[in-house]
Amino acid sequence: MREFKGERLYLKEINISDIDDTVMAWFDDAELMKFYTNSKNKITKEKLLSSIEEGKKLGNLYTYGIFINESDKLIGTIKIGPIHFIHKTSDLVALIGDRNYLGKGLSVDAISLGNQLAFENFNIRKLYGGMYESNIASIKAYTRAGWLIEGRLKGFYMNDDKNEDRILVGCFNPKYFSKEEINLIKENENRYFPNR
Repeated sequence: MREFKGERLYLKEINISDIDDTVMAWFDDAELMKFYTNSKNKITKEKLLSSIEEGKKLGNLYTYGIFINESDKLIGTIKIGPIHFIHKTSDLVALIGDRNYLGKGLSVDAISLGNQLAFENFNIRKLYGGMYESNIASIKAYTRAGWLIEGRLKGFYMNDDKNEDRILVGCFNPKYFSKEEINLIKENENRYFPNR
């Protein structure tokens, strides 16, 4: 499968050999993982490798490494899936795991490349996701990468013993959605997440 390359980074399907102790340390970082998984279950190497292998076997979930162009350094992951083939929809989850590369706008670049990869390689009609309302960094990264805020689920999460809303986001393949449909969603974003 070909690489998807941008100005600063590229995405390449991750190899099992890429999953080393450095990568696994990302999943032990409580601050990085605070919003990463809804289940709050610990991600072990065994679980991660099993998920990658099972996803490839079923053909519905793919994990890509986020690599820096100049050094070929692995700094994070993009997960596409599970893919729903009838509806041509998928989740897309991005993680910049290497703290040295946080705050540089690389999440936006990675998500943008992930959008392209999902639309071109997998013919996805719509990407979707949701995040904690307090996860402002992720909301900004996704919306700057072309995603739109579609809704809000009241009290969906329990965070620090308090109800917290889930902000719903989506990215629409222009092959399947008209400019008018996309613009209508964009016009309604402030209903669900004002003052962004």
